[in-house]
Amino acid sequence: MPVISRLFSIPLRIAEIAFAAVVAGIIGHYLASFNQIDPWPQARWIYTEVIAGVSILFALIWLIPFSSGFFSWPLDILLSFAWFAAFGILVNAIDQLPCGSIWSWGFRGNSLCSRWKAAEAFSFLSAIVWLVSALVGIWFTCRKRGEANAGSGRRWGRSRAAPSAA
Repeated sequence: MPVISRLFSIPLRIAEIAFAAVVAGIIGHYLASFNQIDPWPQARWIYTEVIAGVSILFALIWLIPFSSGFFSWPLDILLSFAWFAAFGILVNAIDQLPCGSIWSWGFRGNSLCSRWKAAEAFSFLSAIVWLVSALVGIWFTCRKRGEANAGSGRRWGRSRAAPSAA
């Protein structure tokens, strides 16, 4: 297993767990405190909470140092897109609050806006980290295929079959 790939992969997986945990905690707090609200915001929050839970689960599994974790890049891309969707949902929800620009991520203090901004920021960062993790997986997979083809003397999937004597 290449050292460079592992050096990038482990911190990315730890960041995925941390970012998803922050979002799960913030959104979980809102789900626990508001039980008599319109079902549409609850559906958005439940979606974000599910994506956070699935992200934590897969990041923990793929944190185990096996090279097979690099071949999970299609699911990394899928989770990245799911996080981008969660970010869009949170942006849509925060747009209805008087919290300023969606890119103004000043989340200091304990106000409603700062908690929403923190959830929004960490969902965006999680989407980026999952995408980078997918790119590392694609790089590792392509490199492994190149090494396998170079070692076998084959290029571009051609077989070594002898030319037919016609």
